Amino acid sequence: GLFVTDYFTRTPRKLSPFRSFASIELFHFHIPEDTVIAVWNLITFKEQGGTFGDQCPDRSITVYFRSGAPSVINPLHTHFPRDTAVPGSFALTLTWTLPNRTTGVFNVTSPLPGDWFLAAHLPKDEGKISVKGLYEECQYLFQPQLIVQRLVNIAVLYPGHVTEQSMAPHNRSCLYKVFVPSYTSRVLVEVLRCRGAEGCPLWLRVRAKAPPLHNSTTLDCWEHTPCQLAQDLPFWQHWYYVLVEKHPGVPGTISFQVTVQLTDCSRPSLARPPFLPSSASMNMPHSFGSAGGLALGDSPPPTSPNDTKHPIPIPVTSHAGERCWPVRPTLRNELDTFSVHFYIFFGPNVSVPPDRPAVFVINLLPVLDSGGVLNLELRLNVSSLCGENVTVFGCLNHEVPLTSGDNTSVTCETESLAGFLLSVNATASLSRLRIPYPQTGSWYLSLRSLCATEHGFEPCTNVTAEVYLRAYLSPCINDCGIYGQCKLLRTNNYLYAACECKAGWNGWGCTDNAEAFSYGFQLLSTLLLCLSNVMFVPPVAIAVRSHYLLEAAVYIFTMFFSTFYHACDQPGIVVFCIMEYDVLQFCDFLGSLMSVWVTVIAMARLQPICPTVPQVLYLLGAMLLSMALQMDRHGLWNLLGPSLFALGIMAVAWTARTIRRRHCYPPTWKRWAFYLCPGALIAAAAVLLYTFVETEENYFYIHSIWHLLIAGSVGFLLPPRAKPSRRLGPLPRRKGCGYQLCVNEQEELGLVDPAVASINSICTS
Repeated sequence: GLFVTDYFTRTPRKLSPFRSFASIELFHFHIPEDTVIAVWNLITFKEQGGTFGDQCPDRSITVYFRSGAPSVINPLHTHFPRDTAVPGSFALTLTWTLPNRTTGVFNVTSPLPGDWFLAAHLPKDEGKISVKGLYEECQYLFQPQLIVQRLVNIAVLYPGHVTEQSMAPHNRSCLYKVFVPSYTSRVLVEVLRCRGAEGCPLWLRVRAKAPPLHNSTTLDCWEHTPCQLAQDLPFWQHWYYVLVEKHPGVPGTISFQVTVQLTDCSRPSLARPPFLPSSASMNMPHSFGSAGGLALGDSPPPTSPNDTKHPIPIPVTSHAGERCWPVRPTLRNELDTFSVHFYIFFGPNVSVPPDRPAVFVINLLPVLDSGGVLNLELRLNVSSLCGENVTVFGCLNHEVPLTSGDNTSVTCETESLAGFLLSVNATASLSRLRIPYPQTGSWYLSLRSLCATEHGFEPCTNVTAEVYLRAYLSPCINDCGIYGQCKLLRTNNYLYAACECKAGWNGWGCTDNAEAFSYGFQLLSTLLLCLSNVMFVPPVAIAVRSHYLLEAAVYIFTMFFSTFYHACDQPGIVVFCIMEYDVLQFCDFLGSLMSVWVTVIAMARLQPICPTVPQVLYLLGAMLLSMALQMDRHGLWNLLGPSLFALGIMAVAWTARTIRRRHCYPPTWKRWAFYLCPGALIAAAAVLLYTFVETEENYFYIHSIWHLLIAGSVGFLLPPRAKPSRRLGPLPRRKGCGYQLCVNEQEELGLVDPAVASINSICTS
């Protein structure tokens, strides 16, 4: 056949360590129909500071693949909530082959068409809290690329129409496809009139949605006469691919005929005619390919049976003769994103008769509904059983309803069809099912009642069970509970929801309490973080006693908002918020930076030089710090920049005094030994703890120690009160230009109130 190659790529994204599904990177691809092979090229490279990260450590990268919906992953091996079905997915781990780059390849032969999703993440880390901008962070970037090869002009088989085919010696196989409409109970493929070799050295393979594989349903025509391959309960509204493959080593040309018969559920034991007018059998997608010797241009336009309002029949797997049961539709009511209720007409209470099943259909929209959770709830009305030991079984299947002809069977699966089983009885009258990230399309729920006897389950007589049925789509499972937050995430134009757990809780619905914080631990951590701010009371008292009233006001502001910010910032249930979280965080950060700013400005002793300079610097610092926090609240330079600038002002002021007095400032060794050096060491220890030691696990007590050390350092570093004195000491004099400059040393040290002592700064020689 003729192959066409398509190429798709995605923008590189930074990977994060796995904590929950909210921390993964999700990529969305679409594989076209008739694809015979799909190759994902997985490119990963390191970056550090805008260059190649050759020095970055090698960290393994895990990639998950799933068709139809995002993967439901559990790399931490946590527990899922009860009644949750976990769909499977492919997983691949990438290892590094080069210092800063690695690639991986993932091949899928004959992939299912439609949406495919890739999820990638790094291993879980130790949870270290790093200061943004302190050092260049190692970034791991991941870029998937998809190359697909698809066949064009695949011959289309029509029901009841015989297709002639000759297989040349250099050909090994012939591929066909037939569209299976709704209400089809059986597909029968047959190879006729095989000529050109002894017997019929052909294999017949059939597969739904994609070309057959080696493990697909296979029949050896050499051993079976007639060569017929049947598929019961085929998927509705999908292509079925038929592969006729020649045995190896068979010379010459082999000719044969291929025909397909579709059994219509609405007309038991009758095959669909080869040509139907505007009906369900011609409801084909736009990409139906060539007609294998038949022109589709003359066919009537396709119509959808879903447009009808009449009950939809479904088949029962009974080879003696298929029967049809009506399918009751559901009404879709969209409330919000991933918040959809499916209402049953004349429901929600439904009756399940003893002689036939009750079948319902739930339609999930493509792409839009696959990012949430499909919830199903059955509640049995025990009073309707009339004392009988009745059990109501429900089978939920995708794309085709399943109702077993064996009335005593309670399975919901076949060789080619998977399903989910629910059951309710007088003892357990409630049953739930949750499917995270469900595949889109039609989901069919079949309900039937059976009576329990000594020999197993048997059909009931004259007992109609009443069941309350509720089906809905939600963003997360139980809104992630009280220890989680349901987040709506987006990757390009695809939306999905995931839980982000807190307080040590884990799992898909934040229900795994293996590492959960106890209530006492949560209360202790909250009290430590809040009450450690009481350490600011001594600096406030010292500031008030030294007449540093503005500084005292800033310390009170910091103590107040730091206390209530940490009371609101707790991950558990011990939380108390007096205002919005963002306001509390901004005020806490602003108060912390202003405390450093006003303390260092006060240490500079700028009041004697110019009384208005400190006030100007206080106001300027408040405005600039507010602007910086609004731009980047967690940046390193928000703390380091103002601190260095204030320290520079203090250093200039102290240096000027030292040069003018020709003596080290501050002048006494006691001030250095008992105040400045201890205060500086305490502040340095606090910064080191905050920068290099603090992690998510030790946050509550390391950050409490940070509060204590910072408040204690302020008490040591705050300068003493300026004491006024009326006695004037000897004035150092220097001559110049015929004048004698007089300088008051007491005023220079800030020990004299200018209103008390009047000094002439210029004296006549």
